[in-house]
Amino acid sequence: MVLADDAVLLREGVRSLLEDEGHTVLAAVGDGEQLLEEVRRHRPRIAIVDVRMPPTHTDEGLVAALAIKRELPEVGVLMLSQHVAREYATELLGAETTGIGYLLKDRITEIDGFLDAVRRVAEGGTVIDPAVVRALLRSPEQRRAVERLSPRELEVLEVMAEGLSNRGIAERLHLSVSTVEKAGSAIFDKLDLSGQEQGSRRVLAVLRFLESRHGLEGAPGAADASGRRPR
Repeated sequence: MVLADDAVLLREGVRSLLEDEGHTVLAAVGDGEQLLEEVRRHRPRIAIVDVRMPPTHTDEGLVAALAIKRELPEVGVLMLSQHVAREYATELLGAETTGIGYLLKDRITEIDGFLDAVRRVAEGGTVIDPAVVRALLRSPEQRRAVERLSPRELEVLEVMAEGLSNRGIAERLHLSVSTVEKAGSAIFDKLDLSGQEQGSRRVLAVLRFLESRHGLEGAPGAADASGRRPR
């Protein structure tokens, strides 16, 4: 994998964490241009990227991430951000359908969850920070869509958007798998997604909330079941 963050202590801390867990960090850099160079050179399973990097500390990481997904869509991209930035999340999620993630940097300290997010994105899945999901669901433009969901369906949808399987959702919410499946079917029906292909309709359900404002299309793909370790 390749890391990109201009904060040296954070970058080296994440490198150390990943290497301690047996992952190979092929490069660790501090700006978007270096990130693109290293990704093109190594073609890693995943790039972990800070949203804001030099020279302007605005959206250099996002720009680089979008370039990676255009050039090398097989490379997973996990974006890290200090704050919830809904526009960054929607642009990234709308750009590509597989191997994408958006987490707040605070999640790094939740080591098991962070490592699981890295694994899922590297395997082609989609991970969205729960705080970002809540921000997306609070969008005024999507209020009517949200109101079509029951409290239980909305709860299931939030966990779906984190990329968990039906069994994972059931364990998280202390529900039966059949209850989660029924809630999922109801969500897809209410958001007019029943005719979509199977796979990651879960995350498409979140993106559907954003279509009226951002014109997003496409469903994030399901995680690769190969179980390969990211590098």
